[in-house]
Amino acid sequence: MTLEALASEIATAAKKEAKGITDAAKTEAKGILKEAKAEANSHSEEINARAERESAQIKTETVASARQSNQNAQLIARREELDATWEAVRDKVGSASMKGRAGLIKALVSQAKGDAVKDMILRPVGIDRPALEKASSGFDFGNDVDGLGGFVLETKDGSVVLDYRFDSRLDESWDSCLSSMTSILFGDA
Repeated sequence: MTLEALASEIATAAKKEAKGITDAAKTEAKGILKEAKAEANSHSEEINARAERESAQIKTETVASARQSNQNAQLIARREELDATWEAVRDKVGSASMKGRAGLIKALVSQAKGDAVKDMILRPVGIDRPALEKASSGFDFGNDVDGLGGFVLETKDGSVVLDYRFDSRLDESWDSCLSSMTSILFGDA
């Protein structure tokens, strides 16, 4: 065998061996790439699933928070409206020009005469003193008391006080009618 033939045979063998190594490397690279893609897909699916769960949780929390905020705002608005209504009613009842005021004073004096014990002192709300002095013969008058109207009867020693002020009557009426007022104002059933 000649040197050229030997060199040719060595070159052919080297090419064959190089092709085998290259083919093996390509096959291994394909396997590694396939494995890497599978792992990447697995991580991607895991990350997407976690992101969807977190997104759903955030959505639920955001909706709940918005609902709670709306309910709170509605309650505050209702409270403000009820407070404004209460103040308007108190202003109307405390007005000297309230329609039926004189009749109400007479009715309260009549009731007080039936409830009073001997020697009670009538302490009027200042706005109603003149009307009470006309309508309440038989009572001694004391100092004025605070209120929207009416009076209190008090024993001389102050141990018993009967309240005939508009304030206490209005408070009782407000408490007993609050549910129906709320229904009227806000359309609640």
